[in-house]
Amino acid sequence: MQIDKTLLHLAIAMASFVLSHFLMSGISRRPLISTLGQQSFLLFYSLVSLCTFAWAVVAFDRASATTPLWDGTHPVPWLMGSILTIVAVALILPSFARNPALPGAKAAGLGTVIPHGVFTITRHPMMWGFSLWALAHIIVAPELRLFIFMGSLILVGLLGSHFQDKRKLAQNTREFAPWQRRTTFWPKVSQFRRIGIVWLIALVLWFIATTVHWELFDIPAGIWLWLA
Repeated sequence: MQIDKTLLHLAIAMASFVLSHFLMSGISRRPLISTLGQQSFLLFYSLVSLCTFAWAVVAFDRASATTPLWDGTHPVPWLMGSILTIVAVALILPSFARNPALPGAKAAGLGTVIPHGVFTITRHPMMWGFSLWALAHIIVAPELRLFIFMGSLILVGLLGSHFQDKRKLAQNTREFAPWQRRTTFWPKVSQFRRIGIVWLIALVLWFIATTVHWELFDIPAGIWLWLA
């Protein structure tokens, strides 16, 4: 069976993005920080991630379309994808404030912090948000190139968060052990009500984003599948 070169190119690009991420945040992290210094390491990390991701985006754009595994425009998967996208936005929006998982975040006093807002849902709202967004795209467009591209983003987001938990716990048990006991990795649906008005903001942003998606790329998203 002949392998499509554009899909192979995409797979190589995404593999480079994923592997470089895990290497730089894993076994190579300490040697690189020792050699480059903390700030230079973060700059190097960001540059490598940006370059490999840009390569992956170009490869995805050029990758051949394949036959979908199911009809993503059927009302059931389409509705699932829309709901997941709204949830993703609602998780991402408040995740920029007081998030100990962000680069450069101070750990001092974290062990005494009582989780509130989005952190009562999961201690990794940003990564779960991006992962759910990626999953939504797979559900509505189940082609091989989507599985490769979005599946890799899910892998980086969730497995990377798991490894980050282990690394931070090893580096600062005093602060991160209590924080991890008070929070959960897996999202608690029962705590979704804790982010209140964020749901309305997420819905508005989702509507704007799907409108732009339709107007700029001529690809229907959300309710525009039925209204356009």
